[in-house]
Amino acid sequence: MDNEVKNTSVISIESAITAACKLPYCKIDRVDFLTKQLKGKVSDEQLANALENGTVNAEIPIVILDKIANGAIKLETSKATALSTAAGIPGGVAMIATVPADLAQFYAHVFRIAQKLAYIYGYKEINLDDATHNIIMIFLGVMSGVSAATSALAKLAANNAARIGARVAAKPLSKYAIYNLSKKILGWIGIKLTKVGVGKAVSKAVPVVGGVVSGGITVATFLPMSKKLRKELQIFASMPPEKLLEASVEADIELADYEVEPSGYVDNA
Repeated sequence: MDNEVKNTSVISIESAITAACKLPYCKIDRVDFLTKQLKGKVSDEQLANALENGTVNAEIPIVILDKIANGAIKLETSKATALSTAAGIPGGVAMIATVPADLAQFYAHVFRIAQKLAYIYGYKEINLDDATHNIIMIFLGVMSGVSAATSALAKLAANNAARIGARVAAKPLSKYAIYNLSKKILGWIGIKLTKVGVGKAVSKAVPVVGGVVSGGITVATFLPMSKKLRKELQIFASMPPEKLLEASVEADIELADYEVEPSGYVDNA
């Protein structure tokens, strides 16, 4: 028992997420991905429109988007269940000493499917540089069941929909709201993990046994998380402009507390 306590080191979820975002395969090239997925399914003009303005604004049928999304989930789930413990980890053993390779890779695949689904349902390029308080964290919150993150998604969808028009454009989600909400999401998931006996003190959202994400557990967590995000993105992508705007206004009420500038906030923009 004493040896277990002595050998236990604290791992912050921020470190795991930052490590995941640094993996070379974590970032999805939006243009390349959408081009491959839409080529032959839509006209060249519609494809060009989708790359420029987003798939929803290009009025690509939702049935096509749903089919592509389901295929993307199936592919990423199969990849996530075949995690290679050290492959592709920058820094090799040095990185693994602070963040378990399998945990970083799990989140890398979570962020891969989040990007793919976002691009499928109309989003522009997503930045992974600031992993602790950017848009990708809102997607993670939706996948993890954080209700405020779903409200934020409604605002992002409204802001992203040029079809609403500037005349009745939704109030944008502020950088402070994104930052504050990201901190809530990190807290909900669980700020601390332990490297030894990770199965005892793990994130609420990602069960880990013996420091290794097993294939069965990965399917039991990754697949529902992916389907949850797909469902919410699809709901907002399918809404007519007036309903989307209405959802955005309703979200303002729930997100009001997050709009306050936090003390010690540093704007890295």
